[in-house]
Amino acid sequence: MSDPAPTPPSNTPQAPGDRLTLTAALKQRAKAIGFELVGIAPAIRAGTWEKLDDWLARGFAGEMKYIERRKDAYQHPEHVLPQVRSVVMLGLVYGSGRETRDKYHVSSDKWQGTEGEPAFLSIGQPQVARYAQGTRDYHEVIREKLKQLADAVHELSPGGRTRGVVDTAPLLERDFARLAGLGWFGKNTLLINKRIGSELFLAALLTDCELEPDEPHLTQHCGTCTRCLDVCPTGAFPEPYVLDATKCISYLTIELRNAPIPEPLRTGMGDWLFGCDECQTVCPWNTKAPATRVPEFQPDPGLATRPLVEWLALTPEEFQQQLETTPLSRSGWSGITRNACIVAGNSGNAAYLPILRTLATNADPIVREAAHWAIEQIAP
Repeated sequence: MSDPAPTPPSNTPQAPGDRLTLTAALKQRAKAIGFELVGIAPAIRAGTWEKLDDWLARGFAGEMKYIERRKDAYQHPEHVLPQVRSVVMLGLVYGSGRETRDKYHVSSDKWQGTEGEPAFLSIGQPQVARYAQGTRDYHEVIREKLKQLADAVHELSPGGRTRGVVDTAPLLERDFARLAGLGWFGKNTLLINKRIGSELFLAALLTDCELEPDEPHLTQHCGTCTRCLDVCPTGAFPEPYVLDATKCISYLTIELRNAPIPEPLRTGMGDWLFGCDECQTVCPWNTKAPATRVPEFQPDPGLATRPLVEWLALTPEEFQQQLETTPLSRSGWSGITRNACIVAGNSGNAAYLPILRTLATNADPIVREAAHWAIEQIAP
């Protein structure tokens, strides 16, 4: 899934307006479109590019080879939009609010024993990360909003060029979000905003218009807290502010496709079917995080509360029909079914053995292997 191509320059020269007026008008338009956060960063070299280079050298990207291939492009936003001058950084809340979050979330401390060993439960429904519980893929929803904001640029500054970015272009969004004053990097590597926490999507609108930049967010507000690091079931944080993606449950259940999940990490997955929210759920800055105002991001009971047995019985055709417009489509049927098998194995519930034995004869080798593993956990 790629971001839209940049808009071509107009034959009409850009009107020499007051950049303060243009900036204020664009911010007002962004809020009217629905973005909770908006800030302006200058289009300069990314300040954390060397850290990205080091992160890749340590092998933390795993199978996400596209990052290495485009590594040099991350250095400057000009590789996304030539002659870019300003980066409009935007934040859109996807969280469901405290009440709904508690309804659909089962903290890992409810299935882990006191010594870190699993105390298996009969898992009735697996967990889906909150950002993926809605009815529509966030890329499409945000692209439509970016298109509206780009139209505003072209209206207010004829001849201006724009390009919208939703986490698929070589742009270090967190870097520019901090530069635009939207928040700071938490120890779990996520951007945190004092007012709305970290349960938000970041998006950017690059433009060759010169806008008034905001003051960067230079302070940290995590203090001595290490809750996000301590709660991670698979130990994916080798140190604060560094994520080893190859151990992250979100990577294992989403990005690691067409491959088995490493056995030492399977128990730590617990009941996570797609993604993981553990390090955000325990973050104090998310205690009062607001609920999303976007209807498509509201939790769909068909995803948030679907029983595990139904995930295990889902056919490729049903997967395509029911999930192709949601973020879960990224894992594919094979990945989702593999994940469901591991969740079943972690449950220790013998009621899943019949469907697991059926999956153990499936033509897909990834599914077969996961089903065999799950059977061994339940009935060695």
